[in-house]
Amino acid sequence: MRSRPSQLRDLLLIVLPVLLIVVGALWLALRFVDPPPPGTFVVSAASKDSPYTRYAERYQATFKRNGVKLEVRESAGSFANLDALSDRASGVHAGFVQGGLASSKDKPGLLSVGRVAYEPLWVFYGGSAKLERLTDLKGKRILVGPAGGGTAGLALRLLAANGITGQTATLINRELPDYVDMLTKGEADAGFLVLAAEARTIQRLLRAPNVGLMSFANADAYIQRFPFLSRLVLREGVVDFAANIPPADTTLIATTTAVLVREDAHRALVNLLAQALHEVHGQPATDGGSEAQLFQRVGEFPNAGDPEFPLSEEARRVYRSGAPFLQRYVPFWVATMVDRLLVSLVVLVPILIPLVRFAPQIYNWRVRRRILYWYGKLKSLEASGKGAASPEERAAKLRELDRIEAAVDNIPIPLGFSDRLYDLRLHIEGVRRRLTAGTASAPAAG
Repeated sequence: MRSRPSQLRDLLLIVLPVLLIVVGALWLALRFVDPPPPGTFVVSAASKDSPYTRYAERYQATFKRNGVKLEVRESAGSFANLDALSDRASGVHAGFVQGGLASSKDKPGLLSVGRVAYEPLWVFYGGSAKLERLTDLKGKRILVGPAGGGTAGLALRLLAANGITGQTATLINRELPDYVDMLTKGEADAGFLVLAAEARTIQRLLRAPNVGLMSFANADAYIQRFPFLSRLVLREGVVDFAANIPPADTTLIATTTAVLVREDAHRALVNLLAQALHEVHGQPATDGGSEAQLFQRVGEFPNAGDPEFPLSEEARRVYRSGAPFLQRYVPFWVATMVDRLLVSLVVLVPILIPLVRFAPQIYNWRVRRRILYWYGKLKSLEASGKGAASPEERAAKLRELDRIEAAVDNIPIPLGFSDRLYDLRLHIEGVRRRLTAGTASAPAAG
């Protein structure tokens, strides 16, 4: 019996197509369901030397260590970043956006990786009269920042909440460095700025004669009304102890910087970006010496509590348990490949289950088909043998039966099907007896 080589051939005929299907499904899953991460990740920041750009440049170290290039693109600021993120053709994957300018309602398809820094709102005013509420600015000349900028966006929103619009006040769009001269010369009554405390314009205005800094008497009301705002206190003398600037504790309100990503950004790179945020913003923030930057405290940022955009699941995992387990022990690309393979199982399992179930049945069918084929031949021979009248015809049928028997002896049958093979042999012998009995009785009948 030619069993082992033929059985191997049968197995190969079943296993090879199954393997080809599995490999093909795996390739499709890796290619389309969970494609490999691109080698470059693009972040839209702001102008050169802006805080956004400096943050992004610090993230580059984390990406470089993991074999990915982080490209930092200059932009006009938060609104430009939002536009780039909303445009699939821009090539931008992530961007910095000032809080309070947009939310998931008007910018769907964007996710947050976290909030990374405070952006205080400064309201400076000229003259000797003390300013404590924005309602006092009705009818005044107000600097609201460059048209289309983040400062203007937040300023106009808060002024509108206080009933102040272009019809009830003079709203002036100017670049931020112009604020100092316009306020000191009396060409404007007040000005809004959204800048870090260390910014040159803020430092100049804090020291400018006849220019005051508004302390928000109703700061808590703004925070309750606008969840993206926070309350900050600029302590007496903290800017300049010798000159006692500011001369008293000053209450400010502040928004925060959000790092947003496109919803379709590769999840492995979003995870890497969240790690970069944690490494950069989780460290002590200093001015290059031993003094801490104002309003920046260890542990406050990055902050997963984004009130305007849903948090990315990859960022949530990093905030909850740090870098993925595999990335702690193997290179980024290895960990990513293993992770992609695991995700691909979601696609492969529905394919593998029926294959595993039906492959043995297909194999059984192939073996049974061989036996049934010779049963068909045997049945046909028996039927034709009944009509054989002459001894020569019956002898020919017996020779044909011998050929069937010889062929059956060489059928490749696995051990589990031996009973069916022996049954076939018994039936062959039964047909032989009938044909032989017919041949022996033929002369007597003549």
